[in-house]
Amino acid sequence: MIAEKILILDFGSQTTQLIARRVRELNTYCEIVPYNKFPVGDTNIKGVILSGSPFSVYDQAAFKTDLSLFRGQLPVLGICYGAQFIAQQSGGKVQPANSREYGRAKFSVCQSNNPLLKGIQEKSQVWMSHGDTITDIPANFSIIASTHDVEIAAYAVQGEQTWGVQFHPEVFHTTDGSKLLDNFLNICGCKKDWSAASFIETTVAELKAQLGDDKVVLGLSGGVDSSVAAVLLNKAIGKNLTCIFVDHGLLRKNEFETVLDDYAHLGLNVIGVNVKDRFYAKLAGVTDPEQKRKIIGKEFIEVFDEEAHKIQDVKWLAQGTIYPDCIESLSITGTVIKSHHNVGGLPEKMNLKLCEPLRLLFKDEVRKVGNELGMMSHLIKRQPFPGPGLAVRILGDITAEKVRILQEADDIFIKGLREWNLYDQVWQAGVILLPVQSVGVMGDERTYENAVALRAVTSTDAMTADWAHLPYEFLGKMSNEIINKVKGVNRVVYDISSKPPATIEWE
Repeated sequence: MIAEKILILDFGSQTTQLIARRVRELNTYCEIVPYNKFPVGDTNIKGVILSGSPFSVYDQAAFKTDLSLFRGQLPVLGICYGAQFIAQQSGGKVQPANSREYGRAKFSVCQSNNPLLKGIQEKSQVWMSHGDTITDIPANFSIIASTHDVEIAAYAVQGEQTWGVQFHPEVFHTTDGSKLLDNFLNICGCKKDWSAASFIETTVAELKAQLGDDKVVLGLSGGVDSSVAAVLLNKAIGKNLTCIFVDHGLLRKNEFETVLDDYAHLGLNVIGVNVKDRFYAKLAGVTDPEQKRKIIGKEFIEVFDEEAHKIQDVKWLAQGTIYPDCIESLSITGTVIKSHHNVGGLPEKMNLKLCEPLRLLFKDEVRKVGNELGMMSHLIKRQPFPGPGLAVRILGDITAEKVRILQEADDIFIKGLREWNLYDQVWQAGVILLPVQSVGVMGDERTYENAVALRAVTSTDAMTADWAHLPYEFLGKMSNEIINKVKGVNRVVYDISSKPPATIEWE
């Protein structure tokens, strides 16, 4: 059982998960809950953070919460919308700014002795991102920091442990942002003892309590998430865990065989299931990416259910779902970015109960847990690979021939990254088969064949990503090798889009 935590009330900001990441980087456990779901009676909460929001506080549809449930009882930090909401609810004024305040600003400390600002450098950089601003605060509020354009950049409430900041301390561009959050954790009296080791201890105990003597099947993908989930579950329930690795015909080249070999050292009970023809049949003629994801998610669940029925008394399906999967599938505002196969394809009535031990972790945290568990390095460092596999890297309909072309091109690219010692510098890489053909010349003959796009990005958590600046010599070699060795490809391009506005995968 987790002894202490910071609670983050999510008002729909795109950076809410970054707040959680920064808090966890400070060795403090935190949870994100919807803005209107404060868990009254939870005595483990040490402090509350209110996130930003896409709304203005005076919008008719603006998200609102009952501050009396925790304000004055726990330390509170409002960020951007959160700060504006606290001020407005206390009798202050929030109005549209003369111009949208977005980007870098210099921080001017007005109360250097305020505990929230301890150690914050004068004129340090902060990141603004709001269209409204606090123009008036109640008498018991005091301004503790300003910027050139924003007088009330940060405030404190006298007589209680409540603060508000109109900038975003969670983003990288705010140079002393982590220090400010650390100060807040100190105010909350956090012990800062949450780590990969403590997560393992807590999670294994919780899994034992949750699952008891029940039998569990887990869907292995070969990636770090499902692998770490499997090892955690094996530590908790041992022989009651059966891992199922499905070959849906959309894996990387030879991946089905190599992944099964990789798991031999883990002592896991793994069953390999080849159902590629079944998936190809279900996906025939389907071009819409959301429909692809949902079909694959549904088929995965059905395969697991069928395999589970071959084992007596299985009651649970375990998955390696992590936090960004859930965030991208459905935000607090209800906007779907894209369905993740683990969370987007689940039928309304499942024949198995769901167990997701990594659901609240970010990718780098999962890797730390894997290291702590003593897993092989190449399993932990394996780049993310989409659950729907190459289906979302083939734009348009799926055929066995298109899969062959993409597997061959992808194999050359990934092997090339390893040979050039670039693999570990890249967060995620792969090849996309484009739904276009182009004219080329090979051996003095005209060709009219497929184009592929190489995609490689750098990131820390997949919520944002930049295109990897790979050497021109490497890209040139990859282009030549793919065109020369992969029958059906005569053109290679490189994707230089960042996330946002693009996503890492094309579908």
